Amino acid sequence: MATRAYSHPALALTMVLTTTLAAGAAGRIIGSPVVTWAPDDPMDGGNDRVNDFNQVRMVRRGDWVRGLPVAPKQISPTYTWQCRTLTVDGYMKAYKVSGVMVLKDGQVVLERYSQGRQPTDRWTSQSVAKSVVSLLYGAAIQDSKLTVTDTVDRFVPELKGSAYEGVTIRQLLTMSSGVKWEEGYTGGTSDLAKYYRAAAAGDAVVDFQKTLPRSHPAGTVFNYDTAETHLAGLVLARAVGMSVSDYLSEKIWKPYGMARDAAWRVDHQGRELAGCCLLMTLADYARLGQFVLDDGVASGKRITAPGWIAESTKRQIDDGRKPPAGYGYLWWIGPEDFEALGIYGQSIRISPRDHLVIALNSEWPKPDDKKLYDALDAFQRAVEHAAAARN
Repeated sequence: MATRAYSHPALALTMVLTTTLAAGAAGRIIGSPVVTWAPDDPMDGGNDRVNDFNQVRMVRRGDWVRGLPVAPKQISPTYTWQCRTLTVDGYMKAYKVSGVMVLKDGQVVLERYSQGRQPTDRWTSQSVAKSVVSLLYGAAIQDSKLTVTDTVDRFVPELKGSAYEGVTIRQLLTMSSGVKWEEGYTGGTSDLAKYYRAAAAGDAVVDFQKTLPRSHPAGTVFNYDTAETHLAGLVLARAVGMSVSDYLSEKIWKPYGMARDAAWRVDHQGRELAGCCLLMTLADYARLGQFVLDDGVASGKRITAPGWIAESTKRQIDDGRKPPAGYGYLWWIGPEDFEALGIYGQSIRISPRDHLVIALNSEWPKPDDKKLYDALDAFQRAVEHAAAARN
């Protein structure tokens, strides 16, 4: 049973994602509040139809849908947190959770919605998308398109002569490039804010990132950097010869039987913002977790390289929390499980030991707060206990 609490100040990012995008019969696209870069900006979004929202690329599903059977015995934990007794509905109301789905042995043992959300509605991933990128790197290795020892500048030669020259893909995926970076979600002075202002005017992935200086030797220090996952998306796209969205469709969405097309936010060059902003249904969040539990195999076909899931979801670097917690290849690692995390309360928590997936979307009042992550962890532990007790 994991008992960690997430205290790192930088777990995810979104740029200017809208709060609601109606999408007709296919279900709405809904997201948690946007991150803004001026102190007086409102943290809300617009209401646009997805077909009119030209800054996403669709991730197409296939002709069949992987069923998620409902287990005969459901769970509904009641637990105590900070002298309060909470039910599932109580936690969802207190922390503005729009949906939670729990799979045990591939079967649904808990599924709830609130905040006006329906099962067909898609929700923004925030930095949960980073862990999806990790899965796609496993697929690219299986396809012999790259290795973790390849350097970034092999695929992005525009970065030769910059601090990224010689940085390996492994160092990119473990947030240890050594390139100086300040992640920040409010105000307008962080490198992240500067990055997105540069993106509005040109090619930030290359033009802005090649100006960044080095602060540490590559591979030595963990420093959370969303822009580097955007760079990882560019590396991946060039290695496999197609967009990140198309590769995700080909490697996971179609063969694993996702229920709905997903949507991925793109920059002004049409490149996926690979560090964030993948929109999908709650059930497809859960299916992603099950794909990981299935060791990257879809319909009997290996998608990720043998051993990739185990390697990418183990501690690769010290991330500032107490061991055995740490950071893998774009996954947050705990003592007994691992997690894809995004600001405002997005999570896919996976326990291989218990064959358990907990997928959860929220609309927290703050993007990143230790108390909120502690409360999330307490809820997840209650779910784990309840799932174990049902056997």
